[in-house]
Amino acid sequence: MNPSLITDMASAFYESCVLFTASDTGLFTALATHPHSTNEELADRCNLQPRSARLLLDACVALKLLAKNNNTYANTPESALFLVAGSPTDLTGAIRYNRDVYAAWGRLGEFARTGTPVEKPEMHLGDDETRTRTFVHSMRSRALGIGRSVIPLLDLSGCRKLFDIGGGPGTYSVLCAQAWPDLTCTVLDLPGVVRVADELIAEAGMSARVKTIPGDYHTADLPSGLDVCLFFGMLHQESPDSIGQLFRKAYAALNPGGIVYVLDMMTDASHTQPPFSALFAVNMALTTENGWVFSDEELRTWLAEAGFTDFICQPLPPPMPHWLASVRKPKNAR
Repeated sequence: MNPSLITDMASAFYESCVLFTASDTGLFTALATHPHSTNEELADRCNLQPRSARLLLDACVALKLLAKNNNTYANTPESALFLVAGSPTDLTGAIRYNRDVYAAWGRLGEFARTGTPVEKPEMHLGDDETRTRTFVHSMRSRALGIGRSVIPLLDLSGCRKLFDIGGGPGTYSVLCAQAWPDLTCTVLDLPGVVRVADELIAEAGMSARVKTIPGDYHTADLPSGLDVCLFFGMLHQESPDSIGQLFRKAYAALNPGGIVYVLDMMTDASHTQPPFSALFAVNMALTTENGWVFSDEELRTWLAEAGFTDFICQPLPPPMPHWLASVRKPKNAR
């Protein structure tokens, strides 16, 4: 038997730490403006110690994040595309979320023994302003990347009012409003989150058509007369009972024929496949009271129990690990 599966897994965090550090120190962005720089030049530009910088740079080369020619370094096509801050396909904000939960993963044993999250979700949902701002910006970066695949799959023709439940930075609402000029959107999320969301919506020039409401979607009432409700990337922190309640509230708020779209990680019925979703379930449980990942069949059941029909669920194109589901409120519903 070959132990490579186990030994590779044991050191996998080496690679994550190299990626996080190289991104945080600005190495990829520095190489975008000064390609084929030496170790000493990069250490000076990024305020690093030369020997440490060389070790970090060579590790990036080994991981195919950088290319090396004699004594100079350059971005690979992938790092130039995804790891240069400010580029149209920049993922540096998105991976900061992974960096921020790295410490929580180190306490997985504590979670296994106690069954409770090792970090309070309030830390990144309003209590810690810096963590909250980083979290919301990270979610925006992720949503921008995912949105390129999701928005073309939505059918919002004829819709006028969209309600984005737990919409975080409001990115999906902004993208929807940009794609459908007759659409107005409202984002409901916690006060600390929407404070940052308001800034991002204003930066996108969409404040007139994308509004926010500070509040807790567990207790807040949804306005009536809605055409669309979005549950994008937030149900994986809710219990089955809470999910069912949210779907019933959406059903009551929607016009007959109204649509619900759900975007989330999902697993098969065994909750073990695909592997990333099974791991993400652990990630959510480490940082939220009810965090997990549900299956597509569980989602189908909850939506049907709330009264919705015409269930459709499909995976997003690779490399997205998400699934998109849709249902409708019957047109003859009262």
